[in-house]
Amino acid sequence: MVKFLRQGSAAIALAVVLVSAVPALAATCQNVTFPDSVKAGNAELLLNGLGLRKATMFNVKVYVAGLYLPQKSSDAGQILAANRPWRLELRFVRDVGVSGIRNAWQEGFENSAPDKLATLQPRIDTLKAAMTDFKTGQSLVFANDPATGVTVAANGAPGQPIAGADFATGLLAIWLGPKPPNADLKTGVLGGKCE
Repeated sequence: MVKFLRQGSAAIALAVVLVSAVPALAATCQNVTFPDSVKAGNAELLLNGLGLRKATMFNVKVYVAGLYLPQKSSDAGQILAANRPWRLELRFVRDVGVSGIRNAWQEGFENSAPDKLATLQPRIDTLKAAMTDFKTGQSLVFANDPATGVTVAANGAPGQPIAGADFATGLLAIWLGPKPPNADLKTGVLGGKCE
């Protein structure tokens, strides 16, 4: 009986180890799965939500965005007002050319921070210079560290941080501000349904 209990305890311990070794998957949209949390510097960030970017013409699906924050929130104004770490990961579900994505960033900042455009433009140009063609399955990650700025990683290759809380807020406001690329995308990254 004691031997049976020891074997049973060992089996349970092994099962716990195996289950804990499998990373928790928080959410899937368009067959793209994001983990429930990520490490950004010393901060542990939680998946706030997933949103689907659709091009307005013909409703073409472009990428799935995953927003990570220190604490979950559905309040866009509160998220934008807080100078804290965040991460936004875009995973492309179709090919996007470099000129198209550069134009999208310019238009995004024109919508999210029109009154600060002159001040932000040199840093917007730095962001646009870091772009490349993106193929289906590739990713673009923005990680904000308030101490150093926003690091842009195209397909895993991080560049130098782009400094300034004004840049970080203007960038994130592309998705969370009053004129997001599409309303469903904003709803999704704020914790709503990804559709």
